[in-house]
Amino acid sequence: MIEIEKLKSTAKTLLVPGKGLLAADESANTIEKRFAKFNIENTEDNRRAYREIFFRTPGIGDYISGVILFDETFRQNAADGTPFLQLLKDAGILPGIKVDQGTIDMPGSLIEKLTEGREGLAGRLKEYAQMGAMFAKWRAVITISADGGTPSDANMRQNAKDLAAYSKACQEAGIVPIVEPEVLMDGNHTMEQCRIATERMQTALFEELKAAGVLMEGLILKSNMVIPGSESTEKKTAAEIAEATIAIFKKVLPPTLPGVVFLSGGQGDIDSTDNLNAINERGPFPWTITYSYSRALQNGALEKWAGKSENVIDAQFIFLFRAQMNSLAAQGLYGREMETV
Repeated sequence: MIEIEKLKSTAKTLLVPGKGLLAADESANTIEKRFAKFNIENTEDNRRAYREIFFRTPGIGDYISGVILFDETFRQNAADGTPFLQLLKDAGILPGIKVDQGTIDMPGSLIEKLTEGREGLAGRLKEYAQMGAMFAKWRAVITISADGGTPSDANMRQNAKDLAAYSKACQEAGIVPIVEPEVLMDGNHTMEQCRIATERMQTALFEELKAAGVLMEGLILKSNMVIPGSESTEKKTAAEIAEATIAIFKKVLPPTLPGVVFLSGGQGDIDSTDNLNAINERGPFPWTITYSYSRALQNGALEKWAGKSENVIDAQFIFLFRAQMNSLAAQGLYGREMETV
């Protein structure tokens, strides 16, 4: 029996106006790549110290409603022995968990990916729920090839089916699913190619969610914005990005969906904030639209910290400032002139 009111209440709490999500769910391998830039050794203690910077930032609960965690982090304690889940609870923040197990090559394709993690998912979700997880995330990746040959219908449809099956399992476990069908920014594709791929993928996704009987009021979409590829020479304004992104939402998203959280997808820290603001300036919408950023919230703090305990307070200040700027953007109240850090 799906606990409808619990799911709706959790989604509403995550989507409180002016707050967003911190995606702190990077795997150990991903953390290693980010640490390497600053010559930080990728040890469990350093990963713990890195997470603790954010979770102990004074005032984090003013701008962050939920944190997506990796399995290691979900089970970890702070240096003083306090469970990370307790730190988040004390700040009024809901804990979430990444439950997909990464991507694999799609059979018959050289570049397209599918996401692993459905095997044993129900059991993992039950354990996470018992430990205190209130929501979860599953990421699919959609690739646009230079020649326009991808994404294929087969790839998008299978990823949509997997996202729907995951969502149903989450709701049966009392956990709100966040579905993330990310159209990758990588490549030299145009904004129009991104728009077409995003609309096709989100259309397939909501068809499969409906077919699986997923409760829309207890679901959150994590979406990319409609932007040119990272290697494209095409330049678009925040207003153009906002218009293209909103047009898809108005065409595809059901009004009963409570909200959308954006991934930054490799955009710069300020660009991702500016684009989020341009979108919310065009509201109101049937859905709350806010952020679920990883690098765009943590990059500056990581650079300042650089593995040195004496830099923690300065790193926390930088993180809190970025969270505040994105909180304003989630309300359409941000301006680039506010950037002083």
